[in-house]
Amino acid sequence: MTTRRGARQALLLALLAPLSAHLAAAPAIIAWTYIVQPGDTLDEVAARMGVSPLALAATNGLHPDAPLVPGSTLKRPDPTDMPSQRPVRRPAPPLRPAPTARPAPPVRPMPEIAPAHRPEPGMPRLIWPTSGAVSSRFGPHSHGKTNNGIDLRAFSGMPVHAAAAGKVIFAGTETERFGQLIIIDHGNGWATAYAYLGKVGVREGRLVKSGEVIARIGSSGEATAPTLHFELRKNNLPVDPLSALPLRL
Repeated sequence: MTTRRGARQALLLALLAPLSAHLAAAPAIIAWTYIVQPGDTLDEVAARMGVSPLALAATNGLHPDAPLVPGSTLKRPDPTDMPSQRPVRRPAPPLRPAPTARPAPPVRPMPEIAPAHRPEPGMPRLIWPTSGAVSSRFGPHSHGKTNNGIDLRAFSGMPVHAAAAGKVIFAGTETERFGQLIIIDHGNGWATAYAYLGKVGVREGRLVKSGEVIARIGSSGEATAPTLHFELRKNNLPVDPLSALPLRL
């Protein structure tokens, strides 16, 4: 029983990591916590989490050169503390002559338009996982926390659909935040996660089709009302799901 529980815990530590990483010797770590295994080093664990060794050491009160103690728990640095990618410098465009001034047209009120969706190359074509309304959007919020996905408020028992075809890599309980959780790998480093579920309807290893019912809405984990927490990840990094979902009219 202990061995089986340990295996499930190791799988849970791959929360939201792309399943394509299973081909590597050490899979990526996207869970909020990680239990140190014999032979682990700070640099290796930091690399698998996608964070700097200094940030990981500072978050856990460790000296950067201190060895890790097997069985101890490491916490992931807050996403707002993770180093950002440096912007690519591009040459300035050549100067153009100023256009001839023209009379300004009369000011008219602009109609409200939906935000532009700019999907990344190779991003899977997603469908909405449930018909619930968006109650919390992607990114930082006024209360100081960062939402790595979107929250959809719905009714308890409503179906949850696979947003795209793929393979279920986790289906079970994540006790720290997400409650009943499903993670689906869509290949090419892309994965989606469905949390706060009331009932899980698929098993690990199952291939699912886009739109297939995989769970039911609930209020497990941190949820205080029937809600679906939905995330999209690319190589362990959160991506705004609204950039891949079709516009709702």
